[in-house]
Amino acid sequence: MSVEIEEWMENKMKELTSNSTTSISQARKAVEQLKMEAYMDRMKVSKAAADLLAYCDAHIGEDPLIIPVPASENPFREKKLFCTIL
Repeated sequence: MSVEIEEWMENKMKELTSNSTTSISQARKAVEQLKMEAYMDRMKVSKAAADLLAYCDAHIGEDPLIIPVPASENPFREKKLFCTIL
C-alpha cells in the first residue's frame, strides 16, 4: 500500500475510536441523567396549577402589579416638570 493510504487508514481508525469513545461517554451521561430524572418526585400539572393559584391568592396584597405602590412612595415615578415660561 502507498504511504498516503496507510496514513489515511490510520487517521480513519483514530477518528473511529475517538468517535466511539465519545459516543459511549455521551450515552453514559444520558443514562445517568435519565436515572436522576426517574427518581424525581412528580406532580400533576393540575395540582401544580392549583398550588400556584393558592400562592398567588395568599400573596395578592404584596404584589405591586395588582395593588400599585402609592405615588409618594414610588422612587421611580415620573417627575412632573412645570412650565416656567408662562
